Amino acid sequence: MARFFALRESGILLGLIGLCLILALARPAFANSYNISIVVRQTSFVGMVALGQTLVLLTGGIDLSVGFIGGLAGILTSLAMTGLSMPPAAAVAAGLGAGAFFGVLNGLMISRVKVNPFITTLASGEIFAGSILVITGGYPVLNLPASFQFLGQGTLAGVPMPAVFFAVCGLLLAYALGNTAFGRNIYAIGGNRAAARLAGIRVERATTVVYLLSGFLAAFGGILFTSRMSSGQPTTGANWVMPCITAAIIGGTSLSGGEGSVLGTVLGALFMGVLANGIVHMDISPYWERIIIGLVVVLAVVIDVLRSRKRSRS
Repeated sequence: MARFFALRESGILLGLIGLCLILALARPAFANSYNISIVVRQTSFVGMVALGQTLVLLTGGIDLSVGFIGGLAGILTSLAMTGLSMPPAAAVAAGLGAGAFFGVLNGLMISRVKVNPFITTLASGEIFAGSILVITGGYPVLNLPASFQFLGQGTLAGVPMPAVFFAVCGLLLAYALGNTAFGRNIYAIGGNRAAARLAGIRVERATTVVYLLSGFLAAFGGILFTSRMSSGQPTTGANWVMPCITAAIIGGTSLSGGEGSVLGTVLGALFMGVLANGIVHMDISPYWERIIIGLVVVLAVVIDVLRSRKRSRS
């Protein structure tokens, strides 16, 4: 038992279990299989983006453009199928490639030009958001192929497809962070960038790769959401930045870098998904959702600061 409580993720896991129990007792409909599948499916979209955000935070950076990268990737994928008559598989590959390219642009600005990550991704996010409106004129892209819709609406052995993709990406990232030189380099850069450079780690290249992966995963989340909605919506991803950062932070990822895990982010994303779903089931006004999420963020940041102080003393 002591070993369990020593784990970084134990707190968020207990919090998630407690929240689920409270909601199940207050609203029994929360615990039925249909609602659980909704929660898991909805969590997977932002959770996918949160995985990429976790990598960025581990290096001590931040990516405020992920939501708009996801939205733009969804629009480009939709237009590739409807306007260019590309097969869904090719269109999805193109959308993912576009997301990775946008991430590389962020990474190069930060690692090579040495522009602050906050400023870089804030500005690029505005560019991507404006591009969405310029391309679509504010109107959704409709008439997407039925085969493409399976990605966001289908199931595999009863498990929603977005959750399957989320789980696979999570497992791959968890393995990479825990068992490869790339993962060790990420933690080293976040822990002490100067020391990592002295140790021979190619900090600039690793930083660029991290933002590439962040853009790729954001695009993946945006494409899955587009598939779920059966249309390319100009508003896709507009409100994803705060939830994905929150999921990583409450999952134990430090804002100062060098500390965090994929498991913690997955649990944090589930916590945020359950919280949002619980607000609906408890008949709480949706206007309160942003206030509640903001309070959760404040609490998570305070916990992160206290954890950092304790680590510094030790």
